[in-house]
Amino acid sequence: MSWFITNVIAAFLLPPLSLLLMLALGIVLLYRRRRFARPLILAACALLWIAATPYFSGSALRLLETGTVVPDSARQHADAIVILGGGTYFRAPEYAGQDTAGKLTLVRLRYGAKLQRETGKPVLVTGGRPVGNSLSEAQQMRAALEQDFRVPVRWTEDTSDNTFENARNSFRILQQEGIRKIYLVTHAWHMPRSAEAFRRAGFEVVEAPTAFTTRYRTDLLAFLPSAESLLDSKFFVHEVIGLLWYRVKSAISDI
Repeated sequence: MSWFITNVIAAFLLPPLSLLLMLALGIVLLYRRRRFARPLILAACALLWIAATPYFSGSALRLLETGTVVPDSARQHADAIVILGGGTYFRAPEYAGQDTAGKLTLVRLRYGAKLQRETGKPVLVTGGRPVGNSLSEAQQMRAALEQDFRVPVRWTEDTSDNTFENARNSFRILQQEGIRKIYLVTHAWHMPRSAEAFRRAGFEVVEAPTAFTTRYRTDLLAFLPSAESLLDSKFFVHEVIGLLWYRVKSAISDI
């Protein structure tokens, strides 16, 4: 399934579109099935409020992050560092209109650079061209690591369009080097699905998560909706659906 089709389907399943469609259906039913319309509208409004509320969206992401911890590089040795791409900043004006690493990717690169300096292990960056851009995410990541963070990159995997392909294609590269145990760098909320994909590909994974969901304090603002929290809820639902899909694919392959 292509990246475009996958993301069109995801748009209908994830907030806010899924909740807006529920709300629209409730409004339509007001003129035909009023008994069903009111509960549907109330449910859509309540779920939209919850999804956009910092306290609830942050708590949901922390559920994904439970169990994943920052590795003790002095005790948990691995042979390479794999950093997952997290999107592109397209046609950046301040970079002469070139594509460069997006903000999620940069967060991962920063921690990957720190880990490389601490361990001295070689780095693989992975990410393709899911929207058909000329410069792959992996190439953008390599440029940022080497030019901005002064960290060398040994391998560039630039043919994958999703996490499943990141894992499979990275394994093909590192298997040739005799490497199976890796530090895996990605967002903490993305780690459960990523680690599962890389373990299924054949790796022994030392989880190296970054960007945990933290909160300065819980006050009134934590219960007022915000656009940032709606994005967090989108991440959460996306990861849950992805984990369920991995389970389905695994069950089908075992039949």
